[in-house]
Amino acid sequence: MTNETQVRTLDAGALKALAHPLRVKIFDLLAARGPQTASSLAALVGETSGSTSYHLRALAAHDLIREVEGRGTARERWWERPKGRIDVPGPDEMTSPANRAAAQIVTSEFFRLRHETLMAYLNRPQSEIPEAWREVGITITTHLDMTPEQAMSLRGELEAIVESAIERYRGQTGPDVRRVSLRAELFDLPTPQSATPGPADDTVEES
Repeated sequence: MTNETQVRTLDAGALKALAHPLRVKIFDLLAARGPQTASSLAALVGETSGSTSYHLRALAAHDLIREVEGRGTARERWWERPKGRIDVPGPDEMTSPANRAAAQIVTSEFFRLRHETLMAYLNRPQSEIPEAWREVGITITTHLDMTPEQAMSLRGELEAIVESAIERYRGQTGPDVRRVSLRAELFDLPTPQSATPGPADDTVEES
């Protein structure tokens, strides 16, 4: 397993260090936009560079981010997220109230930012999108009737597609390259005991 494909499960210390809305946002921005300085992050999040510097140091103390080697000066340091993926334990996996609260903050903020990013994409004027990218974006929602075994099989197929894309395109550079968001979701919906699932004819596709 390479550094780019390995998965790091956050321990209690790292989880608590990340459990702050602004730190989650900084962490997410470093993934979405690449290396940043305290000043550039301050402009993105509407804070002072002193504030972002403080939060960057807190994240770095638990190896959640790192300084970019060979870039920057003593006064202007560049920060990046290490290669690889992270696994954030859910609140139900934590044994102490403090750890459960930290997991809840991190999970809620990650998904809030994810929804915020999606809504920004859906509401972006066409004029702000380069012509070559206007037909690329797509969101698909459908509801299926499946057994747990079938759902697990589909999950494996989705994971394989994502892993293949990571292997092929991660770290790619060039004049036409842009960072994209790739999302996959699969989960069961609560069903009342008396309900009978209907046919899966409610696919929604938006571009």
